[in-house]
Amino acid sequence: MKLRERLRELPLVAILRGITPAEALPVGLALAEAGFRIIEVPLNSPQPLRSIEMLASELGSSCLIGAGTVMSVAQVGEVADAGGRLIVMPHSDAAVIREAKALSLQCAPGIATPTEGLAALAAGADALKLFPAELLTPPVLKALRAVFTADTLFVPVGGITPQNMAPYMAAGANGFGLGSALYKPGSTPVQVAANARAFVAAWRNA
Repeated sequence: MKLRERLRELPLVAILRGITPAEALPVGLALAEAGFRIIEVPLNSPQPLRSIEMLASELGSSCLIGAGTVMSVAQVGEVADAGGRLIVMPHSDAAVIREAKALSLQCAPGIATPTEGLAALAAGADALKLFPAELLTPPVLKALRAVFTADTLFVPVGGITPQNMAPYMAAGANGFGLGSALYKPGSTPVQVAANARAFVAAWRNA
């Protein structure tokens, strides 16, 4: 299951930072119902591997499930063992990227400069996470687009809301990672579903 293909279906990545295993399935099902096809559970959440395991078991055939805030080579193997198929990083560490690719996982490292981005692609990255997007504005993305190959996938993450997506899309964003504006600890599945629909509408109407 390729990240590129899932982004083509709906280019929105749900970041469920802080979610618990008890919440994972109800929230995951609400997101899938809203059309989301990529869900990540950051590893600094409570029992993240259990949540990943549950989501992968229930939704793995229709959604790309994986982990965020992956910081080490060892964590890549743990995510794979839990059934995760996506590795998302806040940084660009070639060793972590190579391990993800060695295990046939999709990988989106965090980058903030052309040097980091080109090195990540050379290591095998499937997409580049522009992080933090609060600092990497649409003009920055437009400048990066001018020097990277046309098929490079850029996914801004950090502070993304339905209201600020359009300028990034105009600058060449291929998708977005959605954090607290989509889900925050304690959000109910009903609330997450409403937030998800707002993001889907913003993407389609931009």
